[in-house]
Amino acid sequence: MDGAGGDRAGRLSGQLPAGSPYFREKRLSPGLVAVRPPSPRVVAGWILRRPDTLTEAEGLRLEAVLVHCPELDALAGHVRSFGRMLTERQGERLPQWLDAVRRDDLPGLHALAAGIDRDRDAVIAGLTLPWSSGVVEGHVNRIKMLKRQMFGRAGFALLRKRILIYS
Repeated sequence: MDGAGGDRAGRLSGQLPAGSPYFREKRLSPGLVAVRPPSPRVVAGWILRRPDTLTEAEGLRLEAVLVHCPELDALAGHVRSFGRMLTERQGERLPQWLDAVRRDDLPGLHALAAGIDRDRDAVIAGLTLPWSSGVVEGHVNRIKMLKRQMFGRAGFALLRKRILIYS
């Protein structure tokens, strides 16, 4: 390749190992490799999954991404900690988790922490108690869907009949 673009690609391919687990490779020509980091969606998926469900290649690629971005590494730690708290019903750990989140410079998590703080007792109960309102929420969601389908077409009487029929 000629020109500045080809020169940059040549220098870049010489700087990165061809078999690096962090990059996906695309061969442009013999000896020239174009590399792309994983997409944000893919990285988010890796962070949100349990570490033991990642394949070896995914684990290596995620580790490489986290090494290059300390903020993302801190975020991953908080997300995994919250996931453990959620799955193991350890709501009593929530205040320590919120304090740890506030110590890091992660504005997105600060907004989440502020929202959780507004209803801290309910969140702790949800993370601790074995009861769930999931069934009720499912019915509410179904009723809202029926209402949206009928918007502007019929009155309350027909909506009531449809809700009763589908119950």
